[in-house]
Amino acid sequence: MAKFYERIEPRLQAFMERQHLFFVATAPCEGRINLSPKGGDTFRVMDEHTVAWLDFTGSGAETAAHLRADGRMTVMFCSFDEESKILRLYGRARSVREGDPEWAQWLERFPRIPGTRQIVVLAVDSLQTSCGFGVPRYAYLGERGQYLRWVEKKGGEAGLRAYRAQRNKESIDGLPTGF
Repeated sequence: MAKFYERIEPRLQAFMERQHLFFVATAPCEGRINLSPKGGDTFRVMDEHTVAWLDFTGSGAETAAHLRADGRMTVMFCSFDEESKILRLYGRARSVREGDPEWAQWLERFPRIPGTRQIVVLAVDSLQTSCGFGVPRYAYLGERGQYLRWVEKKGGEAGLRAYRAQRNKESIDGLPTGF
C-alpha cells in the first residue's frame, strides 16, 4: 500500500543510500518526458527536504533543459534485492553549475568525478513509498568503466566544455539547456 511522507525520515534516507541506481524524471510543459537512470557515488541527502546529485556530460541534456523550462522532478529509487520497496521523491529542482557562486560549496560534498557538468538540487515536497512486489530481483555487479574512458578521449574538461557547447546546447525538443 502506498504511503506518503512530508520529509525524508532517517529510514528512508538509509534506503536511498543502500541503492546503486536511481531514476530521474522531468518534463517541460509541452514536449517529451525524460526518464534517466543514474548511479555511482553521486547522490546525497542534504537535509529532510533537500537532495542533490552529480550530473555528468552525456549525449543529451534533457534534465538541464527541463529544469530551465519547468523544474518539476520525480526521483525514484527501487530495491532489486530482498527488500521489496519503491520510493519516489517529488519536488522542484534547480541546476548548480561551475561559475555559479555556490558551485564550490556544493561540489565539496561529492567525490571529484571528471565530466561533472552540473549538480542537481531537488527541494523535496513529498515522498511516497510503495510495495515494489512486481519488481524483479537483480544482483549488483559493479560500476562500468566506459564513462571515464570516454571522458579521457574527449581531452579532459576543455574537451568536455567544447562537446557540451556543440552537443548539449538544446534538448531533443529544441529547448535551451544553458550549456
